[in-house]
Amino acid sequence: MSDLRAAKEAARAVGLLPDGARRGLLRAVAAALRAEAPALLEANAADLAALPGDSAFRDRLLLTPARVEAMAAGAEAVAALPDNLWRTLEDRTLPNGLRLRRVRVPLGVVACIYEARPNVTVDVACLCLRTGNAAVLKGGKEAARTNAALGGLLARALRAAGLPEAAVTLLPPTHEAAEALMAAEGLVDVLIPRGSARLIRAVREKARVPVIETGAGVCHVYVHEDADLALAARVVDNAKTRRVSVCNALDCLLVHRALAGRLGEIVAPCRAKGVGIHAEPEDWGREWLSMDLSVRVVDGLDAALAHIARFGSGHSEAIVTRSPEAAERFRREVDAACVYVNTPTSFTDGGEFGLGAEVGISTQKLHARGPMGLDALTTYKWLIDSDGALRP
Repeated sequence: MSDLRAAKEAARAVGLLPDGARRGLLRAVAAALRAEAPALLEANAADLAALPGDSAFRDRLLLTPARVEAMAAGAEAVAALPDNLWRTLEDRTLPNGLRLRRVRVPLGVVACIYEARPNVTVDVACLCLRTGNAAVLKGGKEAARTNAALGGLLARALRAAGLPEAAVTLLPPTHEAAEALMAAEGLVDVLIPRGSARLIRAVREKARVPVIETGAGVCHVYVHEDADLALAARVVDNAKTRRVSVCNALDCLLVHRALAGRLGEIVAPCRAKGVGIHAEPEDWGREWLSMDLSVRVVDGLDAALAHIARFGSGHSEAIVTRSPEAAERFRREVDAACVYVNTPTSFTDGGEFGLGAEVGISTQKLHARGPMGLDALTTYKWLIDSDGALRP
């Protein structure tokens, strides 16, 4: 708990930093990532060596020179975004003379529990620091060495900026640390789990602090009867095979019955890359995170919408169609954070949405939904002024 109390104190210091100082801090982190890339890759290689060869975490854990550079570029992109703190959201004067202003302010202490992906360590830290928050990070044991190296890098950047190291607190990768974090009432303002459905469920069930659910994605593409099949094949291929281990990857393809005889054309590009096709009902609603794809033939748009309503996770859904009417019905009736027309679900990403990076992709509806960037890490306060108005 002492770590969390220190983070709470550090949050105040970060929240008072001027915009230029926060930008400079993130640029320093980017420079350190580039300078220390060899040490980061060495730590990551040790984590990978300890991982079973068939682990689903391998791709998520892997760092390459390109991925380290992407983390550095992401830090710079977040630094370049307009400052959103103290932005006025509402400003009005009431008949009784009260002036009401609603302005953006930091959340305070933002905690994240996550598995494997070491880029989350940097992305969350940078987004939190940019928005005047302290970050508390609890990664998994599979990335312990990599996260320790990243944590040291972030601590040195904070020290150089004259800030407390507790502004980015890296907790031990233990079950006990997770339990303490979930119970930290009064010390943690929001907890964001990022990882498997099992991790997210466990946090939701056990946490006594506010939680924003992210990550678990059961994503669909529905190919309507009038679709351009060449376009459909490209959309399905990109959504499925661009990177299979991420939450925006395609899990289930729905095809209008009129196109059942041409299903082979639609899946040919991804089949050529080794994707396995599954038509069993028990696989509907499954998040594969692998080179596997569920396929179902449906009677039409109504059936596709009903399937998504039952098996979707509220993450990302897509339709391929030439019909403006079908596209608009899909947009309006699908209950998901991100709804696409003639576009693959692989675009659901904070960087792709111009957010610089993301804390995660919220699949719930309160406070934040979809890729969570700077605004999702703020709340607001009301500022009330008058010339001595008194309530009768």
